[in-house]
Amino acid sequence: MTPTTTTAATTVAAAAPAGVDSTLARAVDVARAALLEQVDAADVGDHLGCHAEGDRVATHAFACLRPGYRGWHWSVTVARASRQRTATVDEVVLTPGDEAIVAPPWVPWRERVRPGDLGPGDLLPVDDDDPRLVPTYSFGDDPIDDDTRTQVRRVARELGLGRVRTLSPEGRDLAAQRWYDGDGGPSTPLAASAPAACTTCGFLVRLAGPLSEMFGVCANANANDDGRVVSLDHGCGAHSEVQIAKKHLPAPLPDPVVDTITLEDLERF
Repeated sequence: MTPTTTTAATTVAAAAPAGVDSTLARAVDVARAALLEQVDAADVGDHLGCHAEGDRVATHAFACLRPGYRGWHWSVTVARASRQRTATVDEVVLTPGDEAIVAPPWVPWRERVRPGDLGPGDLLPVDDDDPRLVPTYSFGDDPIDDDTRTQVRRVARELGLGRVRTLSPEGRDLAAQRWYDGDGGPSTPLAASAPAACTTCGFLVRLAGPLSEMFGVCANANANDDGRVVSLDHGCGAHSEVQIAKKHLPAPLPDPVVDTITLEDLERF
């Protein structure tokens, strides 16, 4: 009996993941040779596997041994044309694995700005189409182009309206929800332990307009919310009508005693 020999290609093909083209799965040496043309051999480790990228396209992964790149791996993408039995290399890249240390996702600067970030001299422009603002007088539902925006500003100045744009209903609702959910709302520990709500407090300054139905401004210098917008159902221990229980009051002082002893009385003693 003639012994059966098993080639390396047959072994790889038998272990090829489901969905991976067999020719591409056997192209481990092709992928490694392409990788070593661009990377020092000391930076390349073991073959980690192969996965399909598409029809007749697959990627081989190799461990990365380069210092400072723990958890990363080299990815070599190979492909073959229809009816061809030869794999060609598409690209060689270094990609992060599950344990790799990578930078956090990039966030546009406008989305990174938080309340309190602005300092003296800093500018935060508002877009012309910001949904929180509307022209001082309405132009209907028609879109406003750049020329019309210029006319709005010019007419607003001529009419002395003071403000080119005002808060839109959407902007007002966003502000109301933000205030209600914030430190000036009813769900804070300070409000939960308050003896009464802000709506009955003499230090509450009412707002004007639609927001007056839900909010006011605290004017108590001793309160944590002094000068801030608070909801009418907010509250704190500095309520104008708060009373301290008698048991918590300091003990009353005794009645004063008039000293009637004279110097002559002292000499007799």
